[in-house]
Amino acid sequence: MTATPPLKHADAKALRKAALKYPDTVEDFPWGHIAMKVAGKKAFVFMGGAEDGGFSCSLKLPFRNEEALKLKGAAPTGYGMAKSGWVTFTFGPKAKPPMTKLIDYLDESWRAVAPKKLSAAFAPPPAPKRKKAT
Repeated sequence: MTATPPLKHADAKALRKAALKYPDTVEDFPWGHIAMKVAGKKAFVFMGGAEDGGFSCSLKLPFRNEEALKLKGAAPTGYGMAKSGWVTFTFGPKAKPPMTKLIDYLDESWRAVAPKKLSAAFAPPPAPKRKKAT
């Protein structure tokens, strides 16, 4: 399978960086996408770049998937994953994703698949600050 284009969008890079701050997280590349996994086993985020500079990400949201689906660019994740609460967000190259909300969802997704003991011992990282355009 062909790899997706690299992440060019600044917010996609920030989301990737935030995911890597979670303990016992590793980056993997199944099916040509970026996947962040807890203990190298369970994925909690899938990401992919787009040719035009946009990006998409899929998160497991067992508690707030209905809320997340109301956001612009959100849709149930395919391949039957939506049944487990997975939501896919798609953003164009000039989009300004709701990063505070995405980081919050990232935390829910990580905690949904992380071992309970590991999850209980880790406070969520702060949301990244948006850089001002120059």
